Amino acid sequence: MHSYEELTSAERELWDAYPTGRVVDFRTGEPEDHPENGHGWGADRTIRATVVAALLLGAHPGQPGTAPALRLKGARIGGTLDLGSTEIGHGLWFEECWFEHSVNFSGAATRTISIAGSLVPGIDLTLARVEGRVALRDTVVRGRTALLNARVAGELILSGATLSQPGDWALFAGGLVVDGGFFCRGATVHGGMRLLGAQLSGGLHMQRARLHRPGAFALLADNATVRTLVLSDGFTAQGAISLRGAQIADRLTFDGVVLDAPGTALDCTQLRTGALDFTPAEPPSGPVDLRGAHALTVRDRTDAWPGIVHLQGFTYGSLTEDDGARPNSAGERVAWIRRNPGYASQPYEQLATWYRQIGRDDDARRVLLARQRHRRRTLSRPARAWGHLLDASVGYGYRPWLAGVWLAALALFGTAVFSTHAPHPTQPGQVPPFHAFVYTLDLLIPIGGLGQRSSWYWTGATAWLSYALVAAGWLLTTAVLAGISRTLNKN
Repeated sequence: MHSYEELTSAERELWDAYPTGRVVDFRTGEPEDHPENGHGWGADRTIRATVVAALLLGAHPGQPGTAPALRLKGARIGGTLDLGSTEIGHGLWFEECWFEHSVNFSGAATRTISIAGSLVPGIDLTLARVEGRVALRDTVVRGRTALLNARVAGELILSGATLSQPGDWALFAGGLVVDGGFFCRGATVHGGMRLLGAQLSGGLHMQRARLHRPGAFALLADNATVRTLVLSDGFTAQGAISLRGAQIADRLTFDGVVLDAPGTALDCTQLRTGALDFTPAEPPSGPVDLRGAHALTVRDRTDAWPGIVHLQGFTYGSLTEDDGARPNSAGERVAWIRRNPGYASQPYEQLATWYRQIGRDDDARRVLLARQRHRRRTLSRPARAWGHLLDASVGYGYRPWLAGVWLAALALFGTAVFSTHAPHPTQPGQVPPFHAFVYTLDLLIPIGGLGQRSSWYWTGATAWLSYALVAAGWLLTTAVLAGISRTLNKN
């Protein structure tokens, strides 16, 4: 405990001001006021950390009816401010201050903590309980900012802050609970942000933020529960973003962002979100993983996705384009699905389902036809040959009109050939007159008969044509039946 006589003049000014919450401002209005110069500030603006701690822990509470608070501007905080495992009944505000050592609030129960425009070697709020807000607006933290399993009843504000712990976790906040919003607008983070299992009821807002952790996770928020997650307006991440298993009730936005990672740039495996906006400034440099993810609505641009997009198990309720001016063609969406490595049926089925829901049945059939053509590449050579036949004849059942085109073409060709030749009757004098067109149809129809095929026969090359037409009739009929079966079975 400090006696009043032991205090410096600067400390006595703070001591006298604390009981009423009066601001103590040591700034001179000169360039040296910038916290970067704080190491050179003299005794006239230096406050020992032990004096700050003594005031916050009740050494000079003031008279009843007053509202104590620590409000300090332009001061140098000498020594280590250690308030771990304490109970602090009043708020504290530091503005444009310089801290000699890191600040410790681990396990503390406290009110609002605001450190604005200052320079701090590190902040530890592990397991802290804050009945108010934590604000580090425009502050430079050269060391770890720890909020592991902390709880903040108000807002957590890192807007404009610079957190620096290169190659490690600059923000270590697994299990963090924030009842208000978490704002990192315009923040710069040299290192990673670890938010495993965090609960952010007011959302995470990271417009214009810049994360730098190449070759590792820049943002790790697996299994986090977030109201809304906004990465937009020039947000940049050099390093991977992982949102595996995250639950985002409202909206997940990647609008105008730049994602740069050598491996998977964005991992959204098993993600659940109300809306997914994927409109980055440019395609991510690495793959995007959406396996097992679900979004009620998706708004995107097909040219905004990277070359590899894992889509197996990705489901959505609606799919719209960024500008809304025109829906993407089925061909553009199929090209999007083809970015999924290897063959998977589910992405095609999901897209076809969406097209059917909005009444674009023709596009749904185009997607399912593309699925069969993609699947064909995975089959054995005989199966691929049969697949080519189904495709050419009836489009795997999604273009049954092709069979009619083939039958009409063969009927015209056969009629033309048979009209210029004379057949032989099977029973002279007892057969009906020969009609080239009816005879051709009789050859092409595999079931039943029109009486011509059994009454007339050919020799030479014309006979081989009749055999070919019979075979073509059987093949077309089989292809039609197989195609219809595939359509009904959808497998």
